[in-house]
Amino acid sequence: MADYEYLLVKQDGDTVRITMNRPERRNALSEAHLRELLRAFTEAGESDATGIVLGAEGKVFSAGHDFADVASRDLAGVRDLLQLCTQLMRTIESVPQVVIARVHALATAAGCQLVASCDLAVAAESAGFALPGGKGGWFCHTPAVPVARNVGRKRLMEMALTGDVVDAATAADWGLVNYTVPDAELDARVDDLLARATRGSRFGKAVGKQTLYSQLDRPEGDAYGIAVEVMASMSQSPGAKEGMAAFLEKRHPAWTD
Repeated sequence: MADYEYLLVKQDGDTVRITMNRPERRNALSEAHLRELLRAFTEAGESDATGIVLGAEGKVFSAGHDFADVASRDLAGVRDLLQLCTQLMRTIESVPQVVIARVHALATAAGCQLVASCDLAVAAESAGFALPGGKGGWFCHTPAVPVARNVGRKRLMEMALTGDVVDAATAADWGLVNYTVPDAELDARVDDLLARATRGSRFGKAVGKQTLYSQLDRPEGDAYGIAVEVMASMSQSPGAKEGMAAFLEKRHPAWTD
């Protein structure tokens, strides 16, 4: 994998592991850090991997935007930074691989946005989640976008207006993460979930993920319009044909993709 200043990136079998490695700055998302994350996810998306794990080193998963970077910018500069951040979040959703956030510690503001933008998330019991702008001077407008789509309105409002930290167990109850586990079991649970989420046809899974994001939050009629056409088309794919043949022939499928 390419060299990075703020990340550790390695391919582990069918999995690309992207680990934020700027602990002295609490993995704050400066422009340079965001660009490295965007490049890493883009390259992973173009690889033959089936899964991506996003993790972090240090005492904080990510503290969100780097205020030293933000404070030095004018309006146009901050807008550019937020658009770059949005591009990263949309890329995480659009890559064909299953993306799991491995959250070992506090994830705040745009760091919480990162977790909410991943397909799946597993948190250690020591983790926490917050949109702290509500008790500061710069409200968490963009981090709230994917968080709202994970936890719903009232819970979003509590997070965004109070800025208080939500503990890992509550985050799981609210739907921000899939599971909360003892710290010592974090890696095992991440790997177990990834293995279960990546089995089957790689191509079928990729189209399935992208179609889910296309129809989520749309009116039901529009969502069905998208889903019917994609599902009909995918019935002709090699993966679908093999899966149905294996079921009818009472054998294990042989995936070629």
